Amino acid sequence: MNRLRWHGLALAILVSLAATLGPMAKPSIHLAEQQQKLDLEKVFPAVIGAWKLDTNLPVGIISPDVEAMLKKLYAQTLSRTYIGPDGSRIMLSVAYGGDQSDATRSHRPDVCYPAQGFQINSASSGVVAVQTGELPVRRMVAQLGSRVEPVTFWFTVGEYTAVSGQDQKIMQLKYGLRGIVPDGMLVRVSSIGKDDAAEFKLQAQFIADMKQSMDATVRPRVFGSKLSS
Repeated sequence: MNRLRWHGLALAILVSLAATLGPMAKPSIHLAEQQQKLDLEKVFPAVIGAWKLDTNLPVGIISPDVEAMLKKLYAQTLSRTYIGPDGSRIMLSVAYGGDQSDATRSHRPDVCYPAQGFQINSASSGVVAVQTGELPVRRMVAQLGSRVEPVTFWFTVGEYTAVSGQDQKIMQLKYGLRGIVPDGMLVRVSSIGKDDAAEFKLQAQFIADMKQSMDATVRPRVFGSKLSS
């Protein structure tokens, strides 16, 4: 059975269980309240490997209506630009919500970018090698006029990483059957350049450096518990 069919079957089983249990399975414990409170400004270092925070450039293109929606859906957001020793720039955008509900799940880069006028030239799933394993990610190439922006992103749902909307829903339901409302985070890394392979390679190195530069106590919230060491 391939991965897509397996996930579809798992989702159907979880949905059936949730419907059968009904009110008994209604989540009431918020995972975010059981853990140390996050401060994204402190979670993501200003210096990541050889990369340093660049305060001179704005981050990406975010329309006012999308920015307002982000603030409504998520408890915290963070947008930064980092500059490497060779002058290359990486944009980091993070959104964290204490309630990983259907509302926050719906705000995905592959949905948000087209809503802002971008064309998605390509999209695929992949992995990024980090020090303790492989991080599942989603990659896409977005274009708006002459601006070509390769993007790498992933989600965490509680202690798990997720890429597809189906993965997110499965994790949400798993927590829900235990009476838990998981928190969730979207991490998006992007850069500007027409050489997709080179930009994705650059982003992968940045992501690996970011994990190493991050305090070990918060790594599970950003990379999932399996890659936290």
